[in-house]
Amino acid sequence: MNANPSRIPAAPLALGLAGLLPFLWGALTAHLGSFGTEAFLGARLVGEAALAAYGTVILGFMSGVLWGFATQLEAPLAMRGYGASVLPALWAFFAVGGAGSLLALMAGFVALLALDFWFAGLGAAPVWWMRLRLLLTGGVLACLLAGMLA
Repeated sequence: MNANPSRIPAAPLALGLAGLLPFLWGALTAHLGSFGTEAFLGARLVGEAALAAYGTVILGFMSGVLWGFATQLEAPLAMRGYGASVLPALWAFFAVGGAGSLLALMAGFVALLALDFWFAGLGAAPVWWMRLRLLLTGGVLACLLAGMLA
């Protein structure tokens, strides 16, 4: 049990930070090359392609998290919550692919953070949620920017 409700529990913190590893890999390989891993990973799992692929997956995943938050709301606010929860996945589907994918992902993660604040403000997210989301979103945005600048 978490004695301090504003403290991020160990499991979400560790798993969230581990979830940054593919972003770090994408940024690193965008700058330094694939280290010979392209042969077994394939071109789509290195550099900008890795960032775009994993960023798309994570926006979809976060839509599911937000859907869970929407279940904590009462009608009619719940309907707005469900509608808002699908936006990150739809954004990834329609905006990512081709030129500008990393910029589109950055916009998606900034918008996701706004949705996180909205759900947290409604009391649908844990007290510690925004501390975790700010940390992780900062890491994601830094990696996406690094990939864009490669």
